[in-house]
Amino acid sequence: MRATRTVQKILSNYEGETPGVKANLCRMLMNGRLGGTGKMIILPVDQGFEHGPARTFAVNPAAYDPHYHYQLAIDAGLNAYAAPLGMIEAGADTFAGQIPTILKVNSANSLMSETCGKNQAITGSVDDALRLGCSAIGFTIYPGSDAQLEMYEEISAMREEAAAKGVATVIWSYPRGEAITKDGETAIDVAAYAAQIAALIGAHIIKIKLSTDHLMLPEAKKVYEAQKIDIATQAARVRHCMQASFNGRRIVVFSGGAAKGADAVYDDARAIRDGGGNGSIIGRNSFQRSREDALAMLGKLVDIYKGRA
Repeated sequence: MRATRTVQKILSNYEGETPGVKANLCRMLMNGRLGGTGKMIILPVDQGFEHGPARTFAVNPAAYDPHYHYQLAIDAGLNAYAAPLGMIEAGADTFAGQIPTILKVNSANSLMSETCGKNQAITGSVDDALRLGCSAIGFTIYPGSDAQLEMYEEISAMREEAAAKGVATVIWSYPRGEAITKDGETAIDVAAYAAQIAALIGAHIIKIKLSTDHLMLPEAKKVYEAQKIDIATQAARVRHCMQASFNGRRIVVFSGGAAKGADAVYDDARAIRDGGGNGSIIGRNSFQRSREDALAMLGKLVDIYKGRA
């Protein structure tokens, strides 16, 4: 596998990383139908942990089977498949080497009370990722939570261990918690801040949500208005989040969010493409559709990122 010039340029932005980390980033960037383009589509299936099995899979019962997701990611020609320990283990041997995998090493669940605060438990390790042949670990942080500093310390330690062992790190940076309003969870100033935090912690790939034009932080709002930062369109907001991610020197993928119509998914992808984002990490909007519909939608997304649609 020879890396394209586009991928080589992306890898050159990771100046402090080991060959092992770069090899795993290259493996993901070069895999599938978007391989070599610098764009990525990743299938994440951690929603069974987050929301429960019926809410996650009942609409498409075939998706209760972990093998279904491996095969969907492979057949759709995606760059990688991300899931918690049990789901990766359930297909790691059958699908070994067929799709780069990302081990999600922390998780929350819907059975937690509000008094628990916004936090996640560590449920996997770097050694699990190595044992299962994963290209990366994935870790969620909650900027704005009272538990955020603990989460930053946890991923900083795990990222150091992972890099030393040649494993890349993907950080889900999702603002929520005691310091964040509901509208603030997707506010552009908060989204860009979340991307910056993930980059500063050392994420190789950053996962954030698409944002609205709402500005939550009063001091930040003054700057956005004074400097006339363009946040009027989704593409402009993607572009600003890329600026916050070391001016595009880090790979940034945007989550698909809750299930919605295909046209809305396509519009999001066009905004990500036009704003210079690296792609989508799209779970419920794929596996909660029938396999046929999911493959058709993912194929259209590939065309969008290639500039064909």
